[in-house]
Amino acid sequence: MRVGVVGAGTMGAGVAECLAQAGHDVTVVDPDPQAVDRARARMRDSLRLAILLGRTGGPKPAEVSARVRWTGEMTDLRDTTFVVECAPERIDLKEKLFAELDRLCGPETILATCTSGIPVDRIAASTTRPEQVVGLHFMNPAPLKDTVEVVRGPRTSPHTLDRALALLASLNKTGIVVGDGPGFVLNRVLMLCIAEAAAALDDGVADAETTDALFEGCLGHPMGPLRTADLIGLDNVHDTMTALRELTGDDHYRPPTSLVTLVEAGHLGRKTGQGFHDYR
Repeated sequence: MRVGVVGAGTMGAGVAECLAQAGHDVTVVDPDPQAVDRARARMRDSLRLAILLGRTGGPKPAEVSARVRWTGEMTDLRDTTFVVECAPERIDLKEKLFAELDRLCGPETILATCTSGIPVDRIAASTTRPEQVVGLHFMNPAPLKDTVEVVRGPRTSPHTLDRALALLASLNKTGIVVGDGPGFVLNRVLMLCIAEAAAALDDGVADAETTDALFEGCLGHPMGPLRTADLIGLDNVHDTMTALRELTGDDHYRPPTSLVTLVEAGHLGRKTGQGFHDYR
């Protein structure tokens, strides 16, 4: 099956790698040539890491890379039968992209969004095929996460849901189906946790190391909320909180001062070497 991926950021590159690793032909679209170059390098490094971690037995890295086509043209998605959108978390951008995908893709093509919090039905309203729109909320890093939050919009058809779950099964991933609504389940809860952890940092209650040590030591979390934010990418966390605040009107989702300061300084977490923690 040829699957399209829209967006060559960290998530887009990770989803493309998962698809190619499973034997699918993948077309990744991003208008920014520099983003494409970074995504290629990110995929190459990820495939090398898989070998170092002993995740072998599948196709060789060269075979995986050969299944991925990189392009800047949306029209190259015409021959896809399934598209996963991984663009930045901005409502207007996703609505524009889905309207364009609706015009370009064949009538049987399933359109999935990797949105981390925007209601699927709002995105589906930009198309003439809302019954063929579904949410696939992968978490970073996609190649290392075995479970995906699958969001069934109120107009998502059973056939669309079945095809989405079948695609995930082909990637050896488990899809857990939830209903629609701002933030779904994961980010409805997680973004509040990150916001409060950052607010405690702003108030001088505890530093980042202490906060994460409490979650890891007392609650058994493998990673505390601020390390989790660094892994997701602080720009993505900021965008998700901003979207959730706009969608819900709940001020608890307002990005905390420390988060805003880090993003404005270009300290976006693990991918830049510095965020709430220092990875340099």
